[in-house]
Amino acid sequence: MITFLCLRRRGAAAAALTVALAASAALLSPATATAAGPGAARAAGQTVTLPVRDALAQLPVTAEDRTGYQRTAFKHWVDADKDGCDTRKEVLKAEAIVAPVQGPGCVLTGGEWYSPYDDTYFTDARALDIDHLVPLAEAWDSGASAWTAKEREAYANDLGDARDLIAVSAKSNRSKADQDPSTWLPPAAGYRCTYVTDWIADKIRWGLSVDAGEQAALEQDLAACPDAPITVTTAR
Repeated sequence: MITFLCLRRRGAAAAALTVALAASAALLSPATATAAGPGAARAAGQTVTLPVRDALAQLPVTAEDRTGYQRTAFKHWVDADKDGCDTRKEVLKAEAIVAPVQGPGCVLTGGEWYSPYDDTYFTDARALDIDHLVPLAEAWDSGASAWTAKEREAYANDLGDARDLIAVSAKSNRSKADQDPSTWLPPAAGYRCTYVTDWIADKIRWGLSVDAGEQAALEQDLAACPDAPITVTTAR
């Protein structure tokens, strides 16, 4: 039931993305897709497909450093395509299981959403937060401190991969705050395999590292999950 609802939540935009990624991945042999070692550099726009445990093994392990972090270093929410709807509204539209009505100024009324973190439905968009799956502070700790302002803005507003931004209950998002999987997992146990798999995909996409505690927690979490292949197109 959870898997079905999650697929619905991602909507048509996510389905189109999956098709595009699969088509790109078909051009890569398995050897090419998995040849890179831990911390290997990849060019932006490269598509890789590999089992999630192998993906985790490719993430570099480094100590985290939050020196200088400010949330304002990641500009959001922006209206990147100038259609009148900022990133928050774009995610709400894409992930609605019952589409809201869009009025002038991208005001959304009606609609229904499913928060997989706590297995709860909502009919009021104001009860939802848009979660950065890998929180902004965690991204900073894991490599984003060295990025340009434009790169951090792109990360904070990433609509190019449906896993990176997710509409969830404000309660669950604020409980999570800036924690990684070593200290926080979704209350809905049935979603945890999806959560940690998507966490790894997000870090691969943005070339981020993990710390030792985070790596150990992810390995432990994945032990109870299928070693499913993930397809990721790198953003940087």
